Amino acid sequence: MPLDYPIAERTLPNGLRVIVSPDHTVPAVTVNLWVDVGSRHEPEGKTGFAHLFEHLMFQGSRNVAEGEHFARLMAEGARLNATTWFDRTNYFETVPTGALELALWMEADRHGHLLDAVNQANLDNQRDVVKEERRQRYDNRPYGDALERLYAAVFPEGHPYHHSTIGSMADLEAASLADVHAFFTEHYGPNNTVLTLVGDVTADDGFAAVERYFGDLPASAAPRRGPVEPLPPLEAPVRVDVDDDVPTHRLYLAWRLPVAHTPEFWAAELAFDLLAGLATSRLYRRLVRREQVANSVSRSAFGLVDGVSLGLLVVDVAEDADPDAVEREVLEEVARLGEELPTEVEMETLHHETERWWLSAMAGQEERADTISQYALLHDDPQIVNTFVDRTRAVTPEQIRDVSRAWLRPESRAVVAYRPRKES
Repeated sequence: MPLDYPIAERTLPNGLRVIVSPDHTVPAVTVNLWVDVGSRHEPEGKTGFAHLFEHLMFQGSRNVAEGEHFARLMAEGARLNATTWFDRTNYFETVPTGALELALWMEADRHGHLLDAVNQANLDNQRDVVKEERRQRYDNRPYGDALERLYAAVFPEGHPYHHSTIGSMADLEAASLADVHAFFTEHYGPNNTVLTLVGDVTADDGFAAVERYFGDLPASAAPRRGPVEPLPPLEAPVRVDVDDDVPTHRLYLAWRLPVAHTPEFWAAELAFDLLAGLATSRLYRRLVRREQVANSVSRSAFGLVDGVSLGLLVVDVAEDADPDAVEREVLEEVARLGEELPTEVEMETLHHETERWWLSAMAGQEERADTISQYALLHDDPQIVNTFVDRTRAVTPEQIRDVSRAWLRPESRAVVAYRPRKES
Protein backbone atom coordinates (compact mmCIF):
# COMPACT_ATOMS: atom_id res chain seq x y z
CA MET A 1 0.00 0.00 0.00
CA PRO A 2 1.52 3.39 -0.97
CA LEU A 3 2.31 5.91 1.75
CA ASP A 4 -0.17 8.74 2.06
CA TYR A 5 0.95 11.15 4.77
CA PRO A 6 -1.12 14.33 4.42
CA ILE A 7 0.87 17.34 3.21
CA ALA A 8 -0.68 20.82 3.21
CA GLU A 9 1.38 23.84 2.10
CA ARG A 10 1.12 27.60 2.24
CA THR A 11 3.63 30.39 1.68
CA LEU A 12 3.15 33.54 3.74
CA PRO A 13 3.47 36.97 2.08
CA ASN A 14 6.90 37.37 3.72
CA GLY A 15 8.16 34.22 1.97
CA LEU A 16 7.97 31.73 4.84
CA ARG A 17 7.05 28.32 3.44
CA VAL A 18 4.76 26.51 5.88
CA ILE A 19 3.93 22.80 5.67
CA VAL A 20 1.50 21.00 7.95
CA SER A 21 1.12 17.23 8.18
CA PRO A 22 -1.65 16.37 10.66
CA ASP A 23 -1.18 13.23 12.76
CA HIS A 24 -3.51 12.89 15.72
CA THR A 25 -2.16 9.59 17.06
CA VAL A 26 -0.47 11.32 20.02
CA PRO A 27 -1.21 14.72 21.65
CA ALA A 28 2.03 16.35 20.53
CA VAL A 29 3.31 18.52 17.68
CA THR A 30 6.79 18.70 16.18
CA VAL A 31 7.88 22.20 15.14
CA ASN A 32 10.72 21.95 12.63
CA LEU A 33 12.49 24.82 10.88
CA TRP A 34 15.15 24.54 8.17
CA VAL A 35 17.08 27.69 7.30
CA ASP A 36 18.94 27.78 3.98
CA VAL A 37 22.32 28.54 5.54
CA GLY A 38 25.12 26.11 6.26
CA SER A 39 28.87 25.99 6.07
CA ARG A 40 28.73 26.13 2.25
CA HIS A 41 27.49 29.72 2.54
CA GLU A 42 30.50 30.88 4.56
CA PRO A 43 33.02 33.04 2.70
CA GLU A 44 36.74 32.71 3.22
CA GLY A 45 37.70 33.96 6.67
CA LYS A 46 34.22 33.40 8.08
CA THR A 47 34.20 29.61 8.55
CA GLY A 48 32.15 28.31 11.46
CA PHE A 49 29.64 31.17 11.40
CA ALA A 50 26.57 29.03 10.59
CA HIS A 51 27.35 26.73 13.51
CA LEU A 52 28.10 29.68 15.79
CA PHE A 53 24.59 30.99 15.11
CA GLU A 54 23.09 27.64 16.01
CA HIS A 55 24.52 28.31 19.49
CA LEU A 56 23.63 32.00 19.62
CA MET A 57 19.99 31.20 18.83
CA PHE A 58 19.62 29.71 22.32
CA GLN A 59 21.10 32.73 24.11
CA GLY A 60 18.03 34.93 24.10
CA SER A 61 16.28 37.33 21.74
CA ARG A 62 14.11 40.44 22.03
CA ASN A 63 11.54 38.99 24.44
CA VAL A 64 13.26 35.78 25.59
CA ALA A 65 15.98 35.79 28.22
CA GLU A 66 19.28 33.93 27.93
CA GLY A 67 18.66 30.20 28.46
CA GLU A 68 14.88 30.68 28.57
CA HIS A 69 14.19 28.89 25.28
CA PHE A 70 15.35 25.55 26.66
CA ALA A 71 14.02 26.15 30.18
CA ARG A 72 10.46 27.14 29.28
CA LEU A 73 9.90 24.49 26.66
CA MET A 74 11.44 21.69 28.71
CA ALA A 75 9.20 22.73 31.60
CA GLU A 76 6.29 21.93 29.25
CA GLY A 77 7.74 18.49 28.51
CA ALA A 78 9.39 19.37 25.21
CA ARG A 79 12.33 17.77 23.41
CA LEU A 80 14.36 20.26 21.42
CA ASN A 81 17.70 20.90 19.77
CA ALA A 82 19.38 22.23 16.62
CA THR A 83 22.09 21.11 14.19
CA THR A 84 24.25 22.62 11.45
CA TRP A 85 25.39 20.96 8.23
CA PHE A 86 26.91 21.91 4.88
CA ASP A 87 23.58 22.93 3.33
CA ARG A 88 21.38 24.08 6.21
CA THR A 89 20.80 24.85 9.87
CA ASN A 90 17.74 23.28 11.50
CA TYR A 91 15.87 23.95 14.74
CA PHE A 92 13.27 21.59 16.16
CA GLU A 93 11.12 20.86 19.18
CA THR A 94 8.38 18.39 19.94
CA VAL A 95 5.88 19.79 22.40
CA PRO A 96 2.56 18.76 23.94
CA THR A 97 -0.28 20.09 21.81
CA GLY A 98 -1.09 22.77 24.36
CA ALA A 99 2.43 24.23 24.14
CA LEU A 100 2.44 24.68 20.35
CA GLU A 101 1.75 28.40 20.47
CA LEU A 102 4.49 28.94 23.06
CA ALA A 103 6.96 27.14 20.80
CA LEU A 104 5.94 29.18 17.76
CA TRP A 105 6.15 32.46 19.68
CA MET A 106 9.65 31.66 20.92
CA GLU A 107 10.82 30.52 17.49
CA ALA A 108 9.43 33.66 15.86
CA ASP A 109 11.12 35.85 18.46
CA ARG A 110 14.58 34.41 17.88
CA HIS A 111 14.25 34.03 14.12
CA GLY A 112 13.02 37.60 13.78
CA HIS A 113 14.65 39.46 16.66
CA LEU A 114 17.80 37.59 17.68
CA LEU A 115 20.12 40.55 17.16
CA ASP A 116 18.54 42.47 20.03
CA ALA A 117 20.38 40.04 22.32
CA VAL A 118 23.60 39.41 20.38
CA ASN A 119 26.04 41.61 22.24
CA GLN A 120 29.77 41.29 22.75
CA ALA A 121 29.39 39.29 25.97
CA ASN A 122 27.09 36.73 24.30
CA LEU A 123 29.37 36.46 21.30
CA ASP A 124 32.46 35.94 23.45
CA ASN A 125 30.69 33.34 25.56
CA GLN A 126 29.40 31.26 22.65
CA ARG A 127 32.62 31.61 20.70
CA ASP A 128 34.39 30.00 23.66
CA VAL A 129 31.73 27.25 23.77
CA VAL A 130 32.23 26.47 20.07
CA LYS A 131 36.02 26.50 20.42
CA GLU A 132 35.77 24.04 23.29
CA GLU A 133 33.44 21.88 21.22
CA ARG A 134 36.05 21.86 18.49
CA ARG A 135 38.72 20.74 20.95
CA GLN A 136 36.55 17.94 22.33
CA ARG A 137 35.02 16.62 19.09
CA TYR A 138 37.73 17.30 16.52
CA ASP A 139 41.15 18.07 17.96
CA ASN A 140 41.48 15.91 21.07
CA ARG A 141 39.77 12.62 20.25
CA PRO A 142 40.92 9.66 18.18
CA TYR A 143 40.06 10.10 14.48
CA GLY A 144 38.28 13.36 15.40
CA ASP A 145 39.68 15.32 12.47
CA ALA A 146 39.12 12.57 9.90
CA LEU A 147 36.19 14.19 8.10
CA GLU A 148 37.87 17.59 8.11
CA ARG A 149 40.89 16.05 6.42
CA LEU A 150 38.65 14.16 4.02
CA TYR A 151 36.62 17.20 2.93
CA ALA A 152 39.85 19.08 2.26
CA ALA A 153 41.14 16.15 0.17
CA VAL A 154 37.95 15.57 -1.86
CA PHE A 155 36.96 19.18 -2.53
CA PRO A 156 39.45 21.79 -3.83
CA GLU A 157 40.41 24.85 -1.85
CA GLY A 158 37.77 27.53 -2.23
CA HIS A 159 34.97 25.03 -2.88
CA PRO A 160 31.93 25.42 -0.56
CA TYR A 161 32.43 21.92 0.88
CA HIS A 162 36.20 22.19 1.39
CA HIS A 163 35.86 23.13 5.08
CA SER A 164 33.83 21.55 7.88
CA THR A 165 30.92 23.11 9.77
CA ILE A 166 32.95 23.63 12.96
CA GLY A 167 35.19 26.22 11.28
CA SER A 168 38.74 27.21 12.12
CA MET A 169 39.92 28.51 15.47
CA ALA A 170 41.44 31.53 13.72
CA ASP A 171 38.18 32.50 12.01
CA LEU A 172 36.16 32.07 15.20
CA GLU A 173 38.66 34.17 17.12
CA ALA A 174 38.58 36.91 14.49
CA ALA A 175 34.77 37.14 14.34
CA SER A 176 33.57 40.61 15.30
CA LEU A 177 30.16 41.67 16.52
CA ALA A 178 29.60 43.48 13.22
CA ASP A 179 30.54 40.30 11.30
CA VAL A 180 27.98 38.13 13.08
CA HIS A 181 25.23 40.74 12.83
CA ALA A 182 25.85 40.96 9.08
CA PHE A 183 25.78 37.15 8.71
CA PHE A 184 22.44 36.88 10.51
CA THR A 185 20.92 39.70 8.46
CA GLU A 186 22.02 38.08 5.21
CA HIS A 187 20.79 34.57 5.92
CA TYR A 188 18.07 34.57 8.57
CA GLY A 189 14.64 35.62 7.40
CA PRO A 190 11.26 34.00 6.70
CA ASN A 191 11.97 34.12 2.96
CA ASN A 192 14.91 31.76 3.55
CA THR A 193 13.13 29.29 5.85
CA VAL A 194 10.77 26.31 5.77
CA LEU A 195 8.62 25.68 8.86
CA THR A 196 6.98 22.26 9.18
CA LEU A 197 4.40 21.15 11.72
CA VAL A 198 3.75 17.43 12.14
CA GLY A 199 1.38 16.11 14.76
CA ASP A 200 -1.80 16.91 16.61
CA VAL A 201 -2.89 20.01 14.68
CA THR A 202 -5.15 20.56 11.69
CA ALA A 203 -3.82 22.26 8.58
CA ASP A 204 -6.03 25.33 9.06
CA ASP A 205 -5.13 25.72 12.73
CA GLY A 206 -1.45 25.22 11.98
CA PHE A 207 -1.41 27.83 9.22
CA ALA A 208 -3.30 30.29 11.41
CA ALA A 209 -0.91 29.82 14.33
CA VAL A 210 2.18 30.27 12.19
CA GLU A 211 0.68 33.36 10.54
CA ARG A 212 -0.06 34.80 13.99
CA TYR A 213 3.55 34.64 15.15
CA PHE A 214 5.62 34.80 11.96
CA GLY A 215 3.39 36.87 9.68
CA ASP A 216 4.76 40.26 10.74
CA LEU A 217 8.43 39.35 10.25
CA PRO A 218 9.95 41.09 7.21
CA ALA A 219 11.39 39.16 4.25
CA SER A 220 14.90 40.15 5.31
CA ALA A 221 17.23 37.44 3.97
CA ALA A 222 19.33 38.15 0.89
CA PRO A 223 18.61 36.23 -2.34
CA ARG A 224 20.26 32.81 -2.60
CA ARG A 225 23.07 32.18 -5.04
CA GLY A 226 22.83 29.30 -7.49
CA PRO A 227 24.92 26.14 -7.12
CA VAL A 228 28.56 26.24 -8.10
CA GLU A 229 29.81 24.36 -11.16
CA PRO A 230 29.49 20.57 -10.73
CA LEU A 231 32.65 18.70 -9.85
CA PRO A 232 33.58 15.58 -11.84
CA PRO A 233 35.12 12.52 -10.17
CA LEU A 234 38.68 12.90 -8.98
CA GLU A 235 41.11 12.24 -11.83
CA ALA A 236 43.76 10.61 -9.62
CA PRO A 237 43.89 9.23 -6.07
CA VAL A 238 44.45 11.64 -3.19
CA ARG A 239 46.04 10.24 -0.04
CA VAL A 240 46.56 11.58 3.48
CA ASP A 241 48.48 9.36 5.94
CA VAL A 242 48.12 10.24 9.61
CA ASP A 243 50.28 8.90 12.42
CA ASP A 244 48.34 9.58 15.59
CA ASP A 245 47.41 8.30 19.04
CA VAL A 246 44.69 6.00 17.73
CA PRO A 247 43.90 2.45 18.88
CA THR A 248 43.97 0.80 15.45
CA HIS A 249 44.50 1.35 11.74
CA ARG A 250 41.44 2.96 10.20
CA LEU A 251 40.78 3.74 6.56
CA TYR A 252 38.45 6.47 5.30
CA LEU A 253 37.85 6.13 1.55
CA ALA A 254 35.74 8.75 -0.20
CA TRP A 255 34.42 9.49 -3.67
CA ARG A 256 32.64 12.42 -5.21
CA LEU A 257 29.07 11.52 -6.19
CA PRO A 258 26.31 13.07 -8.31
CA VAL A 259 24.28 15.85 -6.75
CA ALA A 260 21.50 14.81 -4.35
CA HIS A 261 17.91 14.02 -5.28
CA THR A 262 18.70 12.65 -8.73
CA PRO A 263 18.33 9.11 -10.07
CA GLU A 264 22.13 8.94 -10.30
CA PHE A 265 22.53 9.77 -6.61
CA TRP A 266 19.89 7.22 -5.58
CA ALA A 267 21.75 4.57 -7.58
CA ALA A 268 25.06 5.59 -5.96
CA GLU A 269 23.48 5.42 -2.52
CA LEU A 270 22.32 1.86 -3.20
CA ALA A 271 25.81 1.02 -4.48
CA PHE A 272 27.24 2.02 -1.11
CA ASP A 273 24.59 -0.08 0.61
CA LEU A 274 25.70 -3.04 -1.50
CA LEU A 275 29.26 -2.47 -0.36
CA ALA A 276 28.85 -1.83 3.35
CA GLY A 277 25.33 -0.83 4.37
CA LEU A 278 23.79 -4.20 5.17
CA ALA A 279 24.62 -7.27 7.22
CA THR A 280 24.85 -9.11 3.89
CA SER A 281 26.94 -6.42 2.17
CA ARG A 282 29.93 -7.45 0.11
CA LEU A 283 32.66 -5.83 2.22
CA TYR A 284 31.16 -7.04 5.49
CA ARG A 285 30.94 -10.63 4.25
CA ARG A 286 34.44 -10.59 2.78
CA LEU A 287 36.51 -8.54 5.22
CA VAL A 288 34.74 -9.03 8.56
CA ARG A 289 33.12 -12.45 8.41
CA ARG A 290 35.16 -14.50 5.96
CA GLU A 291 38.73 -13.17 6.06
CA GLN A 292 38.49 -11.40 9.45
CA VAL A 293 40.92 -8.68 8.37
CA ALA A 294 38.56 -5.89 9.47
CA ASN A 295 36.68 -5.38 12.72
CA SER A 296 33.97 -3.30 11.07
CA VAL A 297 32.98 -1.60 7.85
CA SER A 298 30.44 1.17 7.37
CA ARG A 299 29.29 3.54 4.70
CA SER A 300 27.69 6.98 4.30
CA ALA A 301 26.30 8.74 1.26
CA PHE A 302 26.02 12.47 1.91
CA GLY A 303 23.48 13.92 -0.49
CA LEU A 304 24.54 17.53 -1.11
CA VAL A 305 23.20 20.30 -3.35
CA ASP A 306 26.16 22.43 -4.44
CA GLY A 307 27.03 20.53 -7.61
CA VAL A 308 28.39 17.35 -5.97
CA SER A 309 27.76 14.82 -3.19
CA LEU A 310 30.06 12.57 -1.17
CA GLY A 311 30.28 8.81 -0.63
CA LEU A 312 32.32 7.36 2.22
CA LEU A 313 33.57 3.95 3.37
CA VAL A 314 35.13 3.49 6.81
CA VAL A 315 37.13 0.34 7.62
CA ASP A 316 38.55 -0.54 11.04
CA VAL A 317 41.47 -2.82 10.22
CA ALA A 318 42.01 -5.89 12.41
CA GLU A 319 45.07 -5.78 14.64
CA ASP A 320 47.25 -8.27 12.74
CA ALA A 321 46.08 -7.37 9.23
CA ASP A 322 48.01 -5.36 6.65
CA PRO A 323 46.06 -2.10 6.06
CA ASP A 324 47.47 -1.74 2.53
CA ALA A 325 46.24 -5.22 1.65
CA VAL A 326 42.83 -4.46 3.18
CA GLU A 327 42.59 -1.29 1.10
CA ARG A 328 43.38 -3.27 -2.06
CA GLU A 329 40.56 -5.69 -1.24
CA VAL A 330 38.16 -2.80 -0.71
CA LEU A 331 39.10 -1.40 -4.10
CA GLU A 332 38.59 -4.79 -5.74
CA GLU A 333 35.00 -4.81 -4.52
CA VAL A 334 34.50 -1.20 -5.56
CA ALA A 335 35.79 -1.96 -9.06
CA ARG A 336 33.53 -5.02 -9.30
CA LEU A 337 30.49 -2.77 -8.85
CA GLY A 338 31.27 -1.11 -12.16
CA GLU A 339 31.90 -4.39 -13.95
CA GLU A 340 29.10 -6.72 -12.86
CA LEU A 341 25.39 -6.22 -12.33
CA PRO A 342 24.09 -6.73 -8.78
CA THR A 343 22.31 -10.06 -8.48
CA GLU A 344 18.56 -10.41 -8.27
CA VAL A 345 18.88 -11.47 -4.63
CA GLU A 346 21.02 -8.42 -3.83
CA MET A 347 18.50 -6.09 -5.47
CA GLU A 348 15.61 -7.61 -3.54
CA THR A 349 17.57 -7.30 -0.31
CA LEU A 350 18.43 -3.69 -1.08
CA HIS A 351 14.84 -2.76 -1.80
CA HIS A 352 13.44 -4.58 1.23
CA GLU A 353 16.00 -3.07 3.62
CA THR A 354 15.52 0.41 2.16
CA GLU A 355 11.76 0.11 2.55
CA ARG A 356 12.07 -1.20 6.11
CA TRP A 357 14.42 1.65 7.07
CA TRP A 358 12.23 4.31 5.48
CA LEU A 359 8.98 3.08 7.02
CA SER A 360 10.63 2.91 10.43
CA ALA A 361 12.01 6.45 10.10
CA MET A 362 8.76 7.97 8.84
CA ALA A 363 6.74 6.33 11.63
CA GLY A 364 8.16 8.90 14.04
CA GLN A 365 6.77 12.40 13.65
CA GLU A 366 10.12 14.07 14.45
CA GLU A 367 11.95 12.29 11.63
CA ARG A 368 9.01 12.87 9.30
CA ALA A 369 8.97 16.60 10.04
CA ASP A 370 12.71 16.86 9.50
CA THR A 371 12.49 15.02 6.18
CA ILE A 372 9.62 17.18 4.96
CA SER A 373 11.57 20.36 5.82
CA GLN A 374 14.75 19.01 4.23
CA TYR A 375 13.23 18.10 0.89
CA ALA A 376 11.02 21.19 0.75
CA LEU A 377 13.95 23.55 1.39
CA LEU A 378 16.64 21.87 -0.67
CA HIS A 379 14.65 20.12 -3.42
CA ASP A 380 11.13 21.61 -3.44
CA ASP A 381 9.74 18.12 -2.84
CA PRO A 382 8.00 17.65 0.53
CA GLN A 383 6.03 14.73 -0.94
CA ILE A 384 9.22 12.65 -0.75
CA VAL A 385 7.88 11.13 2.47
CA ASN A 386 5.28 9.37 0.31
CA THR A 387 7.32 8.66 -2.83
CA PHE A 388 10.85 7.74 -1.66
CA VAL A 389 10.28 3.99 -1.51
CA ASP A 390 8.85 3.88 -5.04
CA ARG A 391 11.70 5.99 -6.40
CA THR A 392 14.43 3.84 -4.94
CA ARG A 393 12.64 0.64 -5.97
CA ALA A 394 12.71 1.97 -9.54
CA VAL A 395 16.55 1.99 -9.51
CA THR A 396 17.79 -0.80 -11.79
CA PRO A 397 20.89 -3.00 -11.57
CA GLU A 398 22.14 -1.30 -14.74
CA GLN A 399 21.90 2.13 -13.10
CA ILE A 400 23.94 0.93 -10.12
CA ARG A 401 26.59 -0.53 -12.41
CA ASP A 402 26.70 2.58 -14.59
CA VAL A 403 26.97 5.10 -11.75
CA SER A 404 29.65 2.94 -10.11
CA ARG A 405 31.60 2.76 -13.37
CA ALA A 406 31.42 6.54 -13.79
CA TRP A 407 31.98 7.72 -10.21
CA LEU A 408 33.35 4.91 -8.01
CA ARG A 409 36.50 4.11 -9.89
CA PRO A 410 39.39 3.10 -7.61
CA GLU A 411 41.53 5.85 -9.11
CA SER A 412 38.88 8.46 -8.19
CA ARG A 413 39.21 7.85 -4.47
CA ALA A 414 40.52 10.03 -1.65
CA VAL A 415 41.93 8.18 1.36
CA VAL A 416 42.65 9.32 4.88
CA ALA A 417 44.57 6.48 6.57
CA TYR A 418 45.21 6.53 10.32
CA ARG A 419 48.10 4.56 11.76
CA PRO A 420 48.83 4.09 15.48
CA ARG A 421 51.82 6.20 16.41
CA LYS A 422 54.80 4.04 17.25
CA GLU A 423 56.39 4.53 20.65
CA SER A 424 59.84 6.06 20.42
